[in-house]
Amino acid sequence: MTEFKEHQPGTFCYVELATSDPDAAGEFYHRMFGWTRSDMDMGEQGVYTHFVRGEKVTGSMHKLTPDQAKAQVPPHWGLYITVNDVEAATAKAGELGGQALFGPFDVGGAGRMSVLQDPQGATFSLWQPKEHPGIHLRDENDTLCWSELMTTDTNGATAFYGGLLGWEAETSDTEGMRDYTSFRTGSGQPAAGMMAITEEMGPVPTHWLAYFQVADCAAYEEKAKGLGAKPIVPTTEIPNIGKFAIVHDPQGAVFGMFQSLNS
Repeated sequence: MTEFKEHQPGTFCYVELATSDPDAAGEFYHRMFGWTRSDMDMGEQGVYTHFVRGEKVTGSMHKLTPDQAKAQVPPHWGLYITVNDVEAATAKAGELGGQALFGPFDVGGAGRMSVLQDPQGATFSLWQPKEHPGIHLRDENDTLCWSELMTTDTNGATAFYGGLLGWEAETSDTEGMRDYTSFRTGSGQPAAGMMAITEEMGPVPTHWLAYFQVADCAAYEEKAKGLGAKPIVPTTEIPNIGKFAIVHDPQGAVFGMFQSLNS
């Protein structure tokens, strides 16, 4: 178990579930990934939960706010990207055609953040750490391992995230991953992936998708279904890479699971 005490700028550092039923969702993810809950009473803002494994943070959860519920925002996993200067990055996003939905604002002494929407409509957050770097565990079984953008305009998204975060794009055309784009930071560190939303997929909104690493994708898919989740993409092999599946949790939040060929 390797603990992340910091995350490199331009990489995903945090994953946060907004849900309609925190108690039911907490039980689902406990049984899925072995996470336990560390709840914090935030007063009028309600309860904020850290998902933990061995006292190390793997993610977080909160109940959808009344405003979100009124606007019919569905349960969802949100993703955060580390930056050195959230003010400058938020301003830059606006120059590149993005929109600041909230912030920048302080989160106590933990850090400073903003919630943004890219030009195609995908929502994500920026995080400038102070006392809290983000998740402590990543890139191992039952933790966040990959973030993937599904978008209607891959060229526009490449320009936006390249300009905002310095990501460099490389597109592959291998079997099972046609026209798949991998983003890397300026230092060469893997950052995220991207796929185009096609007509065959139907009315899929532009979005960021969180993937959690698992030891056996098919077994975890069956476990998820047994716990009330609904499959969107059943366990599928990516030649020479591994397997993945995508599901709705019982409250409706979508997440992916990934099994590496080497696991």
